[in-house]
Amino acid sequence: MFRKAAGGLGVLLLALAGCGNKASNEPTTGTATGTPIVIGMDEDSTGPGAAYSVIAGKTIRAAIQDINDKGGVLGHPLKLVVENDESDPTKVPAVLQKLSSQGAKALFLQSGSAAIIQAKSTLTQLGLPAIAPTGVTATLVAPPNNELIYMLANTTTDWAEVYCGAFKAANIAKIGVLTDDTTTIAALDKALFGAMTCVQIVATEKGAGNASDLSAQAARLKNAKPDAVLVTSVGGAFEVLAQNTLASQLSGVPRFSLASIGNQPSSWKLANPTALNGLIFMGSINSQNPRTQTLTELLKKKNGGDYEIVAYDAQAWDSVQILKAAIEKAGGADDPKKLNEALQSITEYKASFGQDSFTLSFSSTKHLGADGTSPRGRGAPTNRPARRADPYDPTPAVDLGPGDGVLLRPARAGVLPGARRRGFLQLRHRPVRDDGWPVHLVAGHPAGPRGVGRGRDRRGGRDGARRRDRARRGAAGPAPLRRG
Repeated sequence: MFRKAAGGLGVLLLALAGCGNKASNEPTTGTATGTPIVIGMDEDSTGPGAAYSVIAGKTIRAAIQDINDKGGVLGHPLKLVVENDESDPTKVPAVLQKLSSQGAKALFLQSGSAAIIQAKSTLTQLGLPAIAPTGVTATLVAPPNNELIYMLANTTTDWAEVYCGAFKAANIAKIGVLTDDTTTIAALDKALFGAMTCVQIVATEKGAGNASDLSAQAARLKNAKPDAVLVTSVGGAFEVLAQNTLASQLSGVPRFSLASIGNQPSSWKLANPTALNGLIFMGSINSQNPRTQTLTELLKKKNGGDYEIVAYDAQAWDSVQILKAAIEKAGGADDPKKLNEALQSITEYKASFGQDSFTLSFSSTKHLGADGTSPRGRGAPTNRPARRADPYDPTPAVDLGPGDGVLLRPARAGVLPGARRRGFLQLRHRPVRDDGWPVHLVAGHPAGPRGVGRGRDRRGGRDGARRRDRARRGAAGPAPLRRG
């Protein structure tokens, strides 16, 4: 069953990826009339990073078009030139040199982590500043050769604290890991698990990125008897196959994932019915952030009213706006040294993702934009005090289905302990309807298949909260559905 399903998923997801890189989608000059400022983008639109790079690349194009339609930057339109390294580190130098030869003054590196790491030395040789919009591995902006590269979001070190907060709350001491074989995830796993000392990894299973069957890996994970399973992948067909297989073979075992599945809406409806039920994954979109609301409205106008905004969109959008601000500060983009210094002078940029108070700042020694990292965080330090995340996400009920009015009443879900230091990171729970469509993204960690609680309260502490969650929802399901 899994072999047949995976083949179709792979074809469909690659077809979706291919749609995001057509020449007809490249930005026009809009109302700007000056000489174009050329910006290069290394976009993996066909390789293992396509599942997320195409989403970000589409929004980068939308952001550039929006700027050009409003007169450009200092009267000049932004012209986007695009090449594809397929997340292959060996192809990166040639791709970046080609972008430079086309006149690029700055770059967006929208590819896999291993490829971006390889890009650092080439950037130094070319002298071009670059932003990695969706990068999350701290080594991307760590020495050596980090003078010209920047990234926005919290790193995997911060993720580890959030996962550990969840594991502690759920009494999870042992986890099994199911991972894909991409170089991007290999680098991410090394960083994430190196910081995740709160649990014992009792089994690690790997599958090919184009795998059609993960039954054997799931069986070995089951034999290891983990308290929970964490899937680490770039998303796409592998992630869907992994969740389908684990839901079938390890029913009742809590499942966690990276941000990939939550940021790839096209994958949700490809999963088997209820396969995503109870899945917990990393998320950074807060619908109460007014800038997120503004971006959501804009992207819905461009992409259709049913468009689901994800972190890749917000990070891509903010990357373009940050580069625009740097070009304006530098008085143009012809001098790469001045442009790089201008990037380092941007402080307290209010992000389109995370909590309302979450900001991004850069300096000559701080190339990771996320502000509010804790003293224990291994990301770039900040002199500003740690921010405290909003303890609740009062997101109203929403309808993501095909128009039948089925809604989920959102739970009052507290942010996990680790998230309180991170500025925006939250773990999110994806309940779905019987037909496989997700109906709501609930921030925090509501009760899952084994009654994971939301913390202590006045009526019986944590155990009391678990009993009430189970009584209200049933021992193995999300909150009750209501029809509009």
